Amino acid sequence: MKYPEQNPMIPSRRRSSRLLALCTATLLTLTFAVAPLRAAGTPEASIVSDQPVRYQTAKLSGLDIFYREAGPKDAPTILLLHGFPTSSNMFRHLIPRLAATYHVVAPDYPGYGQSSMPDRKDFAYTFENCAKLMDQLMDRLGIQRYSMYVMDYGAPIGYRLALMHPERVQALIIQNGNAYDEGLLEFWDPIKKYWKEASPANRQALHFLVEPKATKWQYENGVSDLSLLDPTTWALDQLGMDRPGNDEVQLDMFYDYRTNVPLYPAFQAFFRKYQPPTLIVWGKNDYIFPPAGAAPYKRDLKTVETHLLDTGHFALETHGIEMATLIKKFLKAHPPAR
Repeated sequence: MKYPEQNPMIPSRRRSSRLLALCTATLLTLTFAVAPLRAAGTPEASIVSDQPVRYQTAKLSGLDIFYREAGPKDAPTILLLHGFPTSSNMFRHLIPRLAATYHVVAPDYPGYGQSSMPDRKDFAYTFENCAKLMDQLMDRLGIQRYSMYVMDYGAPIGYRLALMHPERVQALIIQNGNAYDEGLLEFWDPIKKYWKEASPANRQALHFLVEPKATKWQYENGVSDLSLLDPTTWALDQLGMDRPGNDEVQLDMFYDYRTNVPLYPAFQAFFRKYQPPTLIVWGKNDYIFPPAGAAPYKRDLKTVETHLLDTGHFALETHGIEMATLIKKFLKAHPPAR
């Protein structure tokens, strides 16, 4: 399996240098996470809330599910659902930009970020199980209505939530998250091969996707100005995947992604019936989820606003201020009920 300008035969790093780099990344992340990006000439007070971000854990079905929470609890809620191979850390700059007006919740799925990573013999790493845990978290927090920001894996997890409780979804913010066959192009061919034949060889052929060079590539591909990227992001993601056994967790999730595709018609039926106002903010240079997956949403949604941004898969890393502005403007025009 190849991706542009990269060699899929990726050698592993030496453990000593990798541990040093990743430990450094962890320390730097703690430093930078509290310092949101600022546009040149833009007063920070105008884009960043003074609401504190709280880092909490809920015990759900015997698992510790970590989540970030900020903003007034009586304000409309936005549920932020992350992608692969990251965690709620991808929203570290977005949360303070939304928290003055909204109650924001950003969880980590099991096997990601700070949430539990149970043994694969004891827990099935599936999108359905992730969605059920997110549903339990919303119930635990007493949240009955929410908008959803969905990205990458967060899209099928969020849309499964929508099928469970369609009346709860007030609006959608979609960033490089797929619900249509048109969105699964060349990148997915070797993964589809694994879906068709779950052989050890086909599984092993995907292993390079959990290795350091591929993780870095996910952030850099499609980005014109690499100086905008914080390297601690992919280092922290790799730290999670380098935990013993996590590579197999990720390969399980690659295989289970096949169960999302038959649900696309149900996702689309939800769009047509419930018509949540939808904002699409999509990195148009994304090789994993290309813009071909963004266009079909207009077939099923009447209130949809689309912005194709000149960036790649992790659009928040380069266009976070612009995206936060678009989100706030859109939700102001289509206000969710309190």
